[in-house]
Amino acid sequence: MSDYLLNNWNDLTHSLPIIKTELYQNLTDLYNSEDRFYHNLSHIEALLKLSEEHQHLLESQESIDFVIWYHDAIYDASKSNNEEESAQLAKKDLAKLGLDTNIIENCYDLIIATKTHQLSKDLDSFDSQFLLDIDLSILASERDQYIEYTQHIRKEYTIYPDSIYKEGRKKVLRHFLEMEHIYKTELFQNLWEFRAKENLSYEISLL
Repeated sequence: MSDYLLNNWNDLTHSLPIIKTELYQNLTDLYNSEDRFYHNLSHIEALLKLSEEHQHLLESQESIDFVIWYHDAIYDASKSNNEEESAQLAKKDLAKLGLDTNIIENCYDLIIATKTHQLSKDLDSFDSQFLLDIDLSILASERDQYIEYTQHIRKEYTIYPDSIYKEGRKKVLRHFLEMEHIYKTELFQNLWEFRAKENLSYEISLL
C-alpha cells in the first residue's frame, strides 16, 4: 500500500481520535476490493496529489482531501446510489472523528455532487469546482493512459453485455462532449479541455 496515502491520512487526522486507524483500514479495504480496476486507491492517490499540487489555490484543502477519500468509498456498478452511500459513510465517519458540522455537511454535499458533476448555487465555489474538475482529470490524460482507463472501466462493468455497455458509455461521453466546458475552473479548462475532448471523441469512434 502506498506510503503517500497513509501519510496523507495521518496528516489529515493527526489530532483526531484513535479511531482514525480503524477508519483508514475500512476505507482501504473498500478501495482494494477485487472488482475495482479504476475506482481504487490509485485514483484516490492521483486526486490527492493534484490537491497537494494546487493547495495554494484552495480555501480548505482539508475538506477537499476528505471528499477525495470518501467520494468513491462505496462503488457497485450495478447500483445507482453509490454517491449517496459514500456520502452517508463520510458523514458517519467524520462525525466519529469529531470534525466540525459545517465541514461534514460540506463534504456530504460535495460527494453527492460528484454524481452529476453539477453544483447548486449554495455549493458553487472554487474549491467545489476544483474537486469536480480533478475527479475528471483522467479524461485529459495521455492517450495510452486514457486507453488503459477505458479498459479498467469496462472491467468494472462486466455485468453488462457489450451492446448495453457501449450504448450507455456513448451516452455518457456525448453528454460531456456536448457541454460548453467539461471543466468548471478556468485553470483546468486551459490545461485539460482540448485533450479531454480529443480523448472522448476517440473513445466514441471505437464503440
